[in-house]
Amino acid sequence: MPSIPFFGSLFSSSSSSKMSYPDQRTDDEWRAVLNKEQFRILREKGTEPPGSGKFDKTYPETGVFTCAGCNAPLYKATHKFKSGCGWPAYFDSIPGAVTRHTDNTFGMARTEIVCSNCGGHLGHVFKGEGYPTPTDERHCVNSVSLSFSPEDPVEKSS
Repeated sequence: MPSIPFFGSLFSSSSSSKMSYPDQRTDDEWRAVLNKEQFRILREKGTEPPGSGKFDKTYPETGVFTCAGCNAPLYKATHKFKSGCGWPAYFDSIPGAVTRHTDNTFGMARTEIVCSNCGGHLGHVFKGEGYPTPTDERHCVNSVSLSFSPEDPVEKSS
Protein backbone atom coordinates (compact mmCIF):
# COMPACT_ATOMS: atom_id res chain seq x y z
CA MET A 1 0.00 0.00 0.00
CA PRO A 2 1.46 3.40 -0.89
CA SER A 3 2.31 5.66 2.00
CA ILE A 4 0.83 9.12 2.39
CA PRO A 5 3.64 11.48 3.40
CA PHE A 6 1.45 13.77 5.52
CA PHE A 7 0.09 10.91 7.63
CA GLY A 8 3.56 9.44 7.90
CA SER A 9 4.86 12.70 9.30
CA LEU A 10 2.11 12.74 11.91
CA PHE A 11 2.99 9.37 13.33
CA SER A 12 6.61 8.78 12.45
CA SER A 13 9.22 9.91 14.86
CA SER A 14 12.60 11.29 14.07
CA SER A 15 15.26 9.58 12.06
CA SER A 16 16.91 8.42 15.31
CA SER A 17 15.29 5.00 15.00
CA LYS A 18 17.36 4.46 11.85
CA MET A 19 20.60 5.71 13.39
CA SER A 20 23.27 3.50 14.84
CA TYR A 21 24.51 3.98 18.40
CA PRO A 22 27.39 2.31 20.26
CA ASP A 23 25.00 0.48 22.65
CA GLN A 24 23.13 -1.86 20.29
CA ARG A 25 20.87 -3.83 22.66
CA THR A 26 17.71 -5.41 21.27
CA ASP A 27 14.25 -4.56 22.59
CA ASP A 28 14.26 -7.80 24.60
CA GLU A 29 17.61 -6.89 26.15
CA TRP A 30 16.27 -3.41 27.03
CA ARG A 31 13.12 -4.91 28.56
CA ALA A 32 15.34 -7.03 30.81
CA VAL A 33 17.04 -3.94 32.32
CA LEU A 34 14.35 -1.22 32.14
CA ASN A 35 11.02 -1.08 33.91
CA LYS A 36 7.87 -0.66 31.77
CA GLU A 37 7.78 3.14 32.12
CA GLN A 38 11.48 3.49 31.29
CA PHE A 39 11.04 1.27 28.23
CA ARG A 40 7.98 3.27 27.09
CA ILE A 41 9.84 6.56 27.32
CA LEU A 42 13.43 5.66 26.43
CA ARG A 43 12.75 3.10 23.69
CA GLU A 44 9.25 4.05 22.43
CA LYS A 45 9.68 7.85 22.67
CA GLY A 46 6.96 8.42 25.25
CA THR A 47 6.70 11.22 27.78
CA GLU A 48 5.82 11.44 31.46
CA PRO A 49 3.04 13.70 32.75
CA PRO A 50 4.24 17.23 33.59
CA GLY A 51 5.25 17.72 37.21
CA SER A 52 5.37 13.99 37.92
CA GLY A 53 9.10 13.31 37.56
CA LYS A 54 11.41 12.86 40.52
CA PHE A 55 13.99 15.27 39.07
CA ASP A 56 11.58 18.07 38.11
CA LYS A 57 12.19 20.08 41.30
CA THR A 58 15.62 18.67 42.25
CA TYR A 59 18.53 21.13 42.01
CA PRO A 60 21.76 19.59 43.30
CA GLU A 61 24.87 21.79 43.36
CA THR A 62 27.20 19.06 42.12
CA GLY A 63 26.92 15.73 40.35
CA VAL A 64 25.83 14.43 36.99
CA PHE A 65 22.57 13.24 35.45
CA THR A 66 23.07 10.07 33.43
CA CYS A 67 21.00 8.04 30.97
CA ALA A 68 18.72 5.68 32.90
CA GLY A 69 19.25 3.09 30.17
CA CYS A 70 23.00 2.93 29.65
CA ASN A 71 24.36 5.20 32.45
CA ALA A 72 26.18 7.51 30.02
CA PRO A 73 26.78 11.00 31.53
CA LEU A 74 24.41 13.54 29.94
CA TYR A 75 24.08 16.71 32.04
CA LYS A 76 26.07 18.32 34.82
CA ALA A 77 24.04 19.41 37.84
CA THR A 78 25.18 22.97 37.13
CA HIS A 79 23.38 22.82 33.73
CA LYS A 80 19.98 22.42 35.42
CA PHE A 81 17.71 25.42 35.89
CA LYS A 82 14.20 26.26 37.09
CA SER A 83 12.01 26.63 34.02
CA GLY A 84 8.61 25.88 35.51
CA CYS A 85 7.75 23.70 32.50
CA GLY A 86 6.96 20.54 34.51
CA TRP A 87 10.02 18.56 33.40
CA PRO A 88 13.69 18.83 34.34
CA ALA A 89 15.30 21.59 32.27
CA TYR A 90 18.97 21.99 31.32
CA PHE A 91 20.57 24.77 29.30
CA ASP A 92 23.30 22.52 27.86
CA SER A 93 24.52 18.94 27.82
CA ILE A 94 27.94 17.40 28.34
CA PRO A 95 29.71 17.76 24.94
CA GLY A 96 28.82 14.86 22.64
CA ALA A 97 26.40 13.25 25.12
CA VAL A 98 23.16 14.21 23.38
CA THR A 99 22.19 13.82 19.73
CA ARG A 100 19.53 16.03 18.12
CA HIS A 101 17.02 14.92 15.50
CA THR A 102 14.09 16.56 13.77
CA ASP A 103 10.85 15.16 15.19
CA ASN A 104 7.78 15.64 12.99
CA THR A 105 5.25 13.77 15.13
CA PHE A 106 1.77 15.24 15.43
CA GLY A 107 2.43 17.57 12.50
CA MET A 108 4.89 19.75 14.45
CA ALA A 109 8.59 20.26 13.80
CA ARG A 110 10.49 19.90 17.07
CA THR A 111 14.03 18.92 18.00
CA GLU A 112 14.17 15.57 19.75
CA ILE A 113 17.15 14.78 21.98
CA VAL A 114 18.45 11.26 22.53
CA CYS A 115 21.37 9.70 24.38
CA SER A 116 24.33 9.57 21.99
CA ASN A 117 25.41 6.22 23.44
CA CYS A 118 22.18 4.19 23.26
CA GLY A 119 19.69 6.35 21.34
CA GLY A 120 17.33 6.47 24.31
CA HIS A 121 14.68 9.21 24.03
CA LEU A 122 15.30 12.00 26.53
CA GLY A 123 12.84 14.69 25.44
CA HIS A 124 13.07 17.81 23.29
CA VAL A 125 15.15 20.98 23.11
CA PHE A 126 13.67 24.43 22.61
CA LYS A 127 15.53 27.63 21.65
CA GLY A 128 14.79 31.29 22.02
CA GLU A 129 12.35 31.16 24.92
CA GLY A 130 14.16 33.94 26.77
CA TYR A 131 15.42 32.07 29.81
CA PRO A 132 18.41 33.82 31.44
CA THR A 133 20.84 31.00 30.61
CA PRO A 134 24.13 31.03 28.68
CA THR A 135 22.61 29.20 25.66
CA ASP A 136 18.97 30.39 25.56
CA GLU A 137 18.06 26.71 25.18
CA ARG A 138 15.84 24.49 27.29
CA HIS A 139 16.51 20.76 27.18
CA CYS A 140 13.14 19.48 28.40
CA VAL A 141 13.97 15.98 29.68
CA ASN A 142 11.83 13.19 31.11
CA SER A 143 12.91 12.30 34.68
CA VAL A 144 12.28 8.65 33.79
CA SER A 145 15.09 8.91 31.22
CA LEU A 146 17.59 9.97 33.90
CA SER A 147 19.57 8.71 36.86
CA PHE A 148 21.66 10.90 39.13
CA SER A 149 25.11 10.51 40.67
CA PRO A 150 26.32 13.04 43.27
CA GLU A 151 29.86 12.45 42.01
CA ASP A 152 30.72 13.84 38.61
CA PRO A 153 32.74 11.25 36.63
CA VAL A 154 33.53 13.93 34.04
CA GLU A 155 35.23 16.11 36.68
CA LYS A 156 37.05 13.16 38.30
CA SER A 157 38.70 12.19 35.02
CA SER A 158 39.88 15.75 34.29
